[in-house]
Amino acid sequence: MFKNQPKGLFALALANTGERFGYYTMLAIFTLFMQAKFGWDESTAGQVNAIFLAVVYFAPLFGGMIADKIGYGRCVVAGFVVMFLGYLGLAIPTAPDMSGQVAMFAGLAAVSLGTGLFKGNLQVLIGNLYDDPKYASRRDSAFSLFYMAINMGAMFAPSMANWITEKHLAQYGFHYDAANHAPEYLEALYSGYGLCFGVACVSLILSAVIYFATRSWFKHADVTAAKAKETANAAPVEELTPKQTRDRIVALLLVFAVVIFFWMAFHQNGSALTFFAKKYTNLTVEGGMRFGFNIFSLALVALSVYTGFGVFQSKETKNRIICGIVTLAAWTGAYLLYSGMANRLDAQPSDFQQFNPFFVVALTPFSMLFFGAFEKKGKEISAPARIAWGMLIAALGFGVITLASMGLKSPMELGETETQSILSPNWLISTYFTLTVAELLLSPMGLSFVSKVAPPKFKGMMMGGWCVATAIGNYLSSIPSMLWDKIPLMYNWAILIALCLISAFVMFALLKKLNKMTA
Repeated sequence: MFKNQPKGLFALALANTGERFGYYTMLAIFTLFMQAKFGWDESTAGQVNAIFLAVVYFAPLFGGMIADKIGYGRCVVAGFVVMFLGYLGLAIPTAPDMSGQVAMFAGLAAVSLGTGLFKGNLQVLIGNLYDDPKYASRRDSAFSLFYMAINMGAMFAPSMANWITEKHLAQYGFHYDAANHAPEYLEALYSGYGLCFGVACVSLILSAVIYFATRSWFKHADVTAAKAKETANAAPVEELTPKQTRDRIVALLLVFAVVIFFWMAFHQNGSALTFFAKKYTNLTVEGGMRFGFNIFSLALVALSVYTGFGVFQSKETKNRIICGIVTLAAWTGAYLLYSGMANRLDAQPSDFQQFNPFFVVALTPFSMLFFGAFEKKGKEISAPARIAWGMLIAALGFGVITLASMGLKSPMELGETETQSILSPNWLISTYFTLTVAELLLSPMGLSFVSKVAPPKFKGMMMGGWCVATAIGNYLSSIPSMLWDKIPLMYNWAILIALCLISAFVMFALLKKLNKMTA
C-alpha cells in the first residue's frame, strides 16, 4: 500500500493534513456560528456557507493559472501566508453587528484566496511526482493515499470543535443545548465557536513547518512545462498535437460538468445534514453507539485497519508480528476508551461530520485492494466509470436519509426553535457511510484523472477546473438550505437523489467517448 511510493507524496500529504484539520475544524461549526452570533436562520446561514465553499473552490482556477507561469511551490507558500491571515482575522473577537459581519467576510475572503493559491497547486506537485515513469503506474493509489491523509485531518476536526466549545461553555455554567436561545448563552456559544478559528491558525503553522522541512523530497516536482524545457535534467514533457490537447480538455470539461451535481449533494454535511442532526436527531447517546462518538476510539480502529492489512501484506515475518501486535493493541485501547466513557453522552450536531472522514480513512485500504484486484486481472476500471458508480451510490445515500424522514414534521411545521429529536443517530451515520463509499469512487480518482489527462501546459489551470466544478456544486448545495423551511423534507432529499441519478446515467453514456479521448 505504502511501498514503492516516492517520499515526496508523504511529505505533501502530511502538509495538507494539518491544513485540512484547521479548515474542517472551522467548517464543522461555521453555519452554527453564524446562527448563534448573528441570529440568521438556516436559509441565510446555508447560503453564506455555500457561497464561501464556492469561492474557496473557485479560487484554485486562478491560483493554477498563476502557478503555471510562476511556479507551483511559490503559490503554495503564498497560500500559507494568506490563509493564516484569514483565519487570524476570523479568530479575533468582534461584536455581533455589521462590523462583525464585515470582519467575518474579510477573513473568509482571505481564506478563500489563500486556499486558491495552495490547494490545487499542492495537488499538481503530487501529480508531477508520477510523471516519472518509475512511479507512473502508482498514480491512482497515490491519490487514494493522499485523499486518506486529507481526511485524517478532517476526522479529528469536529471533535476538536466540540471539545473547545464545551470547555468554553462550561466556564459560563452552560452546556450545548440546541433549544437554548437566551442571549447570554448564545454569546458564550459563538465566542466558543470563534476559538475554533484559532485552531486553524495553529494547524496551518504546523503544516508549513512540515512543508519547508521536507521540501527537498519534492523540489524536483516543482517544475512547470516551460521551466522543464529549459532544464537539462528535467523529465521530458509530453508533446501533444492541438487536437490531442483539445480532446483532453473536452474530456476533462465533460467530467467537471457531471461531478458538479455530486458535490452539490455531498456537501450537505455542513448545512442540511447538520440541520437534520440539530432538529430531528436524538443527541443523547447511550449504549454501544457511544463508541462512535469517541474520536480516539475511531482513530485506533482506523489505525488497526492499516496494521491489519500489514499482517497479510508484509513479506517479512518480523513485520507481520509487529503489525499483529499493534492491531491488537489498537483494539484493546479502543475498548478501554469506550469502557471509560459516561453511560450517557450529549452530542452536538457538528459531531456527525467526523464520520465521513473516519470512513474515508478506514475504507481506503479496502478500496485500493478492490480495484487493485481488477488491475491484476487486466480489467482495470477507468476513472470515469468509477465516477459514474459513485454518483449512483450517492443517490442511495440520500435514499437512506429519505427513509429516516418518513413521517417527520417538516421544518416549516416545527418553526425556528422547536425540535423533533426522536431519530437514532444511526440514520445519519448510515447516510454518511454510504456517501463516503461514493466519495471514494469519485474524488481521489477525479484528482488522479486530472493530473494524468491535463495537457502539460495547463496542469495548474485544469486542476483548478476540477476545483471550479466543486465550487459550483458547493454553491448549489445551498438550494436544500434555501428550501429547508419551505418544502417537506422528503422533497428536499428527492431533489438530490434525482440529480445524482441523472448525472450517473449521463456519465455512463459518455464512458466510451471519455475512455477513447484519454486512451
